[in-house]
Amino acid sequence: MIFVTRKTHFNAAHRLHNPNRSDDWNSETYGKCNYPNWHGHNYIIEVTVAGSPDPETGYVIDLGDLKSIINEKVLEPCDHRNLNIDVPFLEGVIPTSENLVKAFYDQLKDEVEAAASEGSILYSVKLFETERNIAEYCPYITIG
Repeated sequence: MIFVTRKTHFNAAHRLHNPNRSDDWNSETYGKCNYPNWHGHNYIIEVTVAGSPDPETGYVIDLGDLKSIINEKVLEPCDHRNLNIDVPFLEGVIPTSENLVKAFYDQLKDEVEAAASEGSILYSVKLFETERNIAEYCPYITIG
């Protein structure tokens, strides 16, 4: 199994807020991330495809194709946007790193796997909200 990863970045604003809970609960739970006037991050995203290289090309996935898919499915809708209100596929999602990384995976999966070599999978998506705060979604690893 070979893992191929494309790393890129985008900038976006968000607010962590659960509309089903009180303002006090949101403030206590999310702290600075609940500021009513939003806050932003310089996100880094890593998308990993796993598989065997195609015998004709030697690629698990053409990195140019992977770049284009990430741009279309994640960067164009999210870059320099407010993740709470500007991104249709995030409607109703509390934009924590954990929720974002799963939503990005779901956005990418079908198109990435169609572009990759036969039998390859979108293995994981990793999102760096900050240098120290990172979430990764990998549905192929189970606990318990």
